[in-house]
Amino acid sequence: MAHSWQKIHTEFMRRIRERDWLPGELIPSESDLALELGCARVTVNRALRELAHKGFLDRKRKAGTRVVLNPERKATFVIPVTRLEVEGRGACYSHQLLQREMRPAPSDVLTRMGLPAGGELLFLSALHLADEQPFALEERWVNTAIVPELMALDLSHISANEWLVNNAPFSGGDLSLGAFKADAAVARDLACAEGDALLETRRTTWSESGAITAVRLLHAPPYRVFTEL
Repeated sequence: MAHSWQKIHTEFMRRIRERDWLPGELIPSESDLALELGCARVTVNRALRELAHKGFLDRKRKAGTRVVLNPERKATFVIPVTRLEVEGRGACYSHQLLQREMRPAPSDVLTRMGLPAGGELLFLSALHLADEQPFALEERWVNTAIVPELMALDLSHISANEWLVNNAPFSGGDLSLGAFKADAAVARDLACAEGDALLETRRTTWSESGAITAVRLLHAPPYRVFTEL
């Protein structure tokens, strides 16, 4: 009976956690595991690669695969859809598109995205609301060479955040969190006091074809970030 790689991943994870496969132990070969589980070798390979990526297995060519003695867990960050965040809090979501234009991107944005100096990107500014109260202020630069479909999209009906999460799969990215003291313009948009400390999130994502977007979010207080370990 065929199995998905996710089910095999779950079974291998069980073997590691329950010490069927001991730390430092050489596990069976891919071909032996495929024969045992009645699946294709490529399916076993996919599951093993995922566990190696997560730090549970050490795979070496010609030396086999071993359970890591002291696995380093990696945090998994899921890019949130702001609408779902707001609705998950029991509030009614809406958003306002404040700015939309092609313009030269700042040098720090181009550096973050690995793009040459002097390039133009689509700049978007939007205010996300919960029960008509400010929730987050978003400033986003989009590489329309990678996602040209966004140029014709009506962003008054769907936010760039939600469209990109659903339509522009990313293969990598970076994330930084920091504090930002609200200036007069931000305080006005987020209905907070000038000088209030805000959580600032900066995120850049890439696909195999190149940089997709760089976004800066300022969150109205109070706000908490949740991720999985």
